Amino acid sequence: MMSVSDIDPDVDLRVPAQLKELAGHHVQVIAVIAVGGGLGALARYGLAQAMPTYPGRFPWATFVTNGAGCFLIGVLMVFVPRAHRLVRPFVGVGILGGFTTFSTYAVEFDGLLRTGHVGLGFAYLAGTLATATIAVTLGVVVTRALR
Repeated sequence: MMSVSDIDPDVDLRVPAQLKELAGHHVQVIAVIAVGGGLGALARYGLAQAMPTYPGRFPWATFVTNGAGCFLIGVLMVFVPRAHRLVRPFVGVGILGGFTTFSTYAVEFDGLLRTGHVGLGFAYLAGTLATATIAVTLGVVVTRALR
């Protein structure tokens, strides 16, 4: 029986054991990201339901979500070097990636501009960026101090 590698010597369909192990690792990482992302998105949805945003008003839910998420990313950065290899993908990419929402932030900023709330829009724009930066820094500093 003839194989593809007999026809084309550049094709080798044998998969080395190391690649099989790596593929198994990727499946685990993708799985923990998916589960974490779902949990983070559910938490964000719950916060958005608890703090509804009305047209022309400051979008507090997204502001609080992104500030809290950035603080927790700072906390995570302190613990990641010693954590299990799946912690960062699960918590950082999954939970916090699903929780924080800078795309909604951009849409809300655009909505404030389009409805004539330019000052509020730019306050939201700058306030979120400043809060996110300060929150990550505080997360790192506070966690290092407590550890």
